[in-house]
Amino acid sequence: MKSITAKEVETRLNEGKELDIIDVRETEEVAEGKIPGAVNIPLGLVEFRMHELEKTKEYIIVCRSGGRSGRAAQLLDSHGFQVINMTGGMLSWEGKIE
Repeated sequence: MKSITAKEVETRLNEGKELDIIDVRETEEVAEGKIPGAVNIPLGLVEFRMHELEKTKEYIIVCRSGGRSGRAAQLLDSHGFQVINMTGGMLSWEGKIE
């Protein structure tokens, strides 16, 4: 499974790159702040909302510490999606939040 650090994601965003980020934390967690532009799909709903995603895009998967995003990335990868797990999760995030 591909992975990326929080710092690399922040750098790409600061360079103006358009990223497709999926935050798999629960809605209460996301309410405390998320990476700007990230879409919240709680881990338990990923399987049921896959139809909303495109296999031609590459998605960066984020959670609190990297565990749930790893599971979500494995699930999506097994269904043919292009995914990258953000290691360290939001605990490692130092960039802007919304």
